Amino acid sequence: MNDLRQLRHFVALAEHGHFARAAEAVHLSQPALSRSIQALESSLGCSLVDRHNRGISLTAHGQLVLEHARRLLAGSRALSNAVSQLGNLGSGELRLGAGPYPAARLVPQALGQFSQRYPQVRVQLLIENWQQLHQRLLNDEIELFVADSRELQDDSRLLVEPLEAYPGTLFCRPQHPLQQGPQPVDVAQLLSYPLAGVQLPEAVRNALRQLSQRDNVLSIECDNFMVLKQLVAGSNVLSMAPWDVVAEDVELGRLALLNVSPKHIAQHSAYGIVSRAGHSLSPGAAELKRIIVEQERNSRIAPRSQG
Repeated sequence: MNDLRQLRHFVALAEHGHFARAAEAVHLSQPALSRSIQALESSLGCSLVDRHNRGISLTAHGQLVLEHARRLLAGSRALSNAVSQLGNLGSGELRLGAGPYPAARLVPQALGQFSQRYPQVRVQLLIENWQQLHQRLLNDEIELFVADSRELQDDSRLLVEPLEAYPGTLFCRPQHPLQQGPQPVDVAQLLSYPLAGVQLPEAVRNALRQLSQRDNVLSIECDNFMVLKQLVAGSNVLSMAPWDVVAEDVELGRLALLNVSPKHIAQHSAYGIVSRAGHSLSPGAAELKRIIVEQERNSRIAPRSQG
């Protein structure tokens, strides 16, 4: 079996695309990194990289080895974490993901509780859309994620635990022209302003297409919800989100809900905790999952109608 160190060196080389930069990243001299890659190629009996003046590119064999190397390294890291945490969450690492909406409230609150109880566990949080997180989970790069789960329910490789559903809202700045005119606001009025949002699940996108009669529903697409809130607060751009992530801003007068017709235009949330089916979570991941479920059960944010 190939040395995991050689695989780490190869992954670094693939990610940096240059021997000098990769050597610096793994704290080796360039000749030492080159020898490590050559030893890996020799043991596998194939060429992994093509060397050229501007750096390197992966061969077909290199692309295949990179995919498996990442999984092997992720599995090794997961094993080490699970063993170090067994019966004692005093060390180790927790790698998880969050979609844009859960990352705006639910996950930070749960991580705050987790880190207060287990300050020695190092946490790495990736904020991406559900499609990207899905692939990272299957590649063993993360142990679990919290995101919109409506398009993941039929994947037998996954275990999806649904969380609290919140009504969808359309929101704007308090001084927006639509807040000053006739209520409720209809679709034609909404369409005269840009709509910004995160990457939408197909069910939501299709519903908005039918209402708007447009193929391109969003004028601005961004998976960073904090950016979207700032955009809306400082312009006439509209956006949408589940009630739980805008509730505080609405109550404090930083954002305003739009009273819209039809009422169901903004859909609803479909948060879920997603992990690998048939795979045991590390103690740290299991504890964080418990905290998230308990938190949602005990501190649900009461829905509020738009308008």
